[in-house]
Amino acid sequence: MPAYRFEALDAAGKAQDGLLEADNAKAARSQLRARALVPLAVTPVAMTAADAPGARFTRRVFGATGLAVWTRQLAGLVAAGLPLERALAALADEAETPRQRELLAHLKSEVNAGSPFARALATAPREFDEVYRAVVAAGEGSGALGAVLERLADDLEQQQALRAKVRGAMAYPAIVSVVALVIVVVLMTWVVPQVAGVFTSSRRALPGLTVAMLALSAFVRQWGWAVALAAAGGSALFVLARRGEAFRERSDGWTLRLPLLGRLARGYNAARFGGTLALLAGAGVPILKALQAAAETLGNRAMRADALDALVQVREGAPLASALAAKKRFPALLAMFARLGEQTGQLPQMLQRASTQLSAEVQRRAMSAATLLEPILIVVMAVVVLLIMLAVLLPIIQLNTWVR
Repeated sequence: MPAYRFEALDAAGKAQDGLLEADNAKAARSQLRARALVPLAVTPVAMTAADAPGARFTRRVFGATGLAVWTRQLAGLVAAGLPLERALAALADEAETPRQRELLAHLKSEVNAGSPFARALATAPREFDEVYRAVVAAGEGSGALGAVLERLADDLEQQQALRAKVRGAMAYPAIVSVVALVIVVVLMTWVVPQVAGVFTSSRRALPGLTVAMLALSAFVRQWGWAVALAAAGGSALFVLARRGEAFRERSDGWTLRLPLLGRLARGYNAARFGGTLALLAGAGVPILKALQAAAETLGNRAMRADALDALVQVREGAPLASALAAKKRFPALLAMFARLGEQTGQLPQMLQRASTQLSAEVQRRAMSAATLLEPILIVVMAVVVLLIMLAVLLPIIQLNTWVR
């Protein structure tokens, strides 16, 4: 039964809005009149790929954490024996925002109309990606939707936890760098000219460090805007260039060769790829379709190209482990566990173990890098500030020497 969004007036003239289900718009208006409401507008909640909430609004209905929580709630209701449409209705009643209520009402109406749940989710592609829909479809086909949704919620939570830990580890060095840059710019453009400029009228020679610092300060004040504009322009050009698939693949390949960031990127993408592939294979999705969907989750285009090349090799009959081992951008650990899984018939379990180990390694490296960067940044900032202060204090010390 389709869902409709309504606006109406009650007997007191107060405006009301909400959602209801009816066979058509006329039946929806009849329901409103039966509730002593005067209908003003009744519109269907049409959720196509172009009209989904994620497409109509600048931000998604569910965030990463919200989607994991919602999936966990739905899994619990379905595993408890509640029919899917009733579970969706219960979650719609408990929705935190009107947009979530709209989305869940639409999904419920699609399921009531006879559509499989995976097909209903496909009408909101921005909310539920291809991997999510493939896992749900496999769960429906196997008759174990509740258990599959539980595994899907676990996977979403693990991915969110990994992203949060990596971002948290990098946040402090980034903040320290920005603060240090702001402090240096303020010192160079305001403090140094104000203090050291007093001594420029003297006919005596200033210390070399002071002269160099005044010259640098003059350059920053005169051409700093040009440097900042050039940096902003270069960044904008780089972002625009990355919209091209070929350039983005090359730039992502360069990123993988960086000493620290490259290893983190390789480990993060490989962990996500292995976890997604394990989830799909464990849910019963055919390996070729699982490889295709897992490859699409890779944010690094160079590694995505390697994964798609591996898909071609597997389609031609090569073992998954051999196909992954031929791609040097993927860690050897992933190919090793894939080989063990193929030999023992436990490919999903082995891939999940590889993903877990890679995730732990990424977290360890991120925390180690943050721990190492923090004192380095503090020392560098202290040295820069010390040089600036010496440039200011040396003329004062020299003046005291002259007076004596």
